[in-house]
Amino acid sequence: MRLVEVKHVIALVRQRGLASVLVDLAERIEQDYRRWGQFDKSPRYAAHSPHGVIELMPIADAERFGCKYVNGHPANQAAGLQTVIGFGVLADVATGYPLMIAEMTLMTALRTAAMSALAARHLARPNARSMAIIGLGAQSEFQAVAFQALLGITELRVFDVDPAATAKFLGNMQGSGLRIVSTDTAGEAVEGVDIVTTVTADKRASTVLSDNMIGGGIHINAVGGDCPGKTELQAAILHRARVFVEFEPQTRIEGEIQQVPADFPVTELWQVIAGETTGREHRDEITLFDSVGFAIEDFSALSYLFDATSDIALHREIDLLAAPADPRDLFGLLRQPEPALARV
Repeated sequence: MRLVEVKHVIALVRQRGLASVLVDLAERIEQDYRRWGQFDKSPRYAAHSPHGVIELMPIADAERFGCKYVNGHPANQAAGLQTVIGFGVLADVATGYPLMIAEMTLMTALRTAAMSALAARHLARPNARSMAIIGLGAQSEFQAVAFQALLGITELRVFDVDPAATAKFLGNMQGSGLRIVSTDTAGEAVEGVDIVTTVTADKRASTVLSDNMIGGGIHINAVGGDCPGKTELQAAILHRARVFVEFEPQTRIEGEIQQVPADFPVTELWQVIAGETTGREHRDEITLFDSVGFAIEDFSALSYLFDATSDIALHREIDLLAAPADPRDLFGLLRQPEPALARV
């Protein structure tokens, strides 16, 4: 079966270009959202601990099954580890045989950014050209490039409580063509912009955006609130905005809408993408994409990756599946001559 490693994803991005990969991923996600009813869907399974969360995100259509293993451990950075890592499996529904195992740390960052920009393309004002990013961790550069590629964003105003994160972001974005202003507060960052992206990592309820920061017509892309007890927006913002979610049963548990009653009205984004309902209804409306990440996006990313890595230079084959000559004689594999093992 196929194994797509980190080095293969890096090679793919260098070969095709980061902006092109993000645009292609957004197109694949949009296609899958348009056929929402064809998927077997459920909220992700989550194992919570005082240190973070480990999750499994399964989904399937009639032909393929996809599942991602992913974590969220904010304290990892202090130990030099990633806050979020992941890997995924894509399998054939007809046989149950896996087709591919793939890295999903880089791919999760890519698909999250593509999904954010795709949602904004349907919900933000059509002439939006400026964005604020609050939180300049591992996801921030991907968000910036995705919004530049899919929406034509030209100006960024950015803020992070950690000056090192800001320096990292500014260094990575050199040569991007974006006009970037680093601000001293979140309030300064959001002043006058068309879109606000919040993408912080603390595993707790925070007020990254307060109600007085948000003016009419803004689109909010709330990415960082993605587990029980973790939010980024003051609840009053939700009551002023029209709220869009990925999969409502999951977002009720993990999203910003944890803060409001269970009957608080939301719209699933697939309905907008499929043309079943409207997105933004007028210029001064506040729209909010309460994004927690949903398995259909990982399915799209894994399917894209499977198609894009058919060249042997972009994957390697691994011997992970037992294949006896007689399918009934699994025991017989143990009686075969000892295989020659490569020296390490």
